[in-house]
Amino acid sequence: MMNNCSGAATTAAVVGVVAVGALIFEAALIPGMILGVGAMLVPKVLPRLGEGLQPVFRGTVRGAYKAGTSARHAFAQAKEQVHNVVAETKADSATTQP
Repeated sequence: MMNNCSGAATTAAVVGVVAVGALIFEAALIPGMILGVGAMLVPKVLPRLGEGLQPVFRGTVRGAYKAGTSARHAFAQAKEQVHNVVAETKADSATTQP
């Protein structure tokens, strides 16, 4: 009978029985058990999660690159305007001084 169950179903059943037992005897063990189950599932879920997040990661990197390029361009324009104002101010002060 136990051969018909999948590994995940067996694991879930064992975790459920242990959780009920811990709840009966000591409810303070539940958070630790949840962390343990999470740690057990990470190797199974992480590759799938990584594949799913890859497009999001690529989009984030592309967006950050475009934002950085736009910021550099805007900064270069502002710097050029400041230099122009400084040059005009120097030219005006040179013509007004005797």
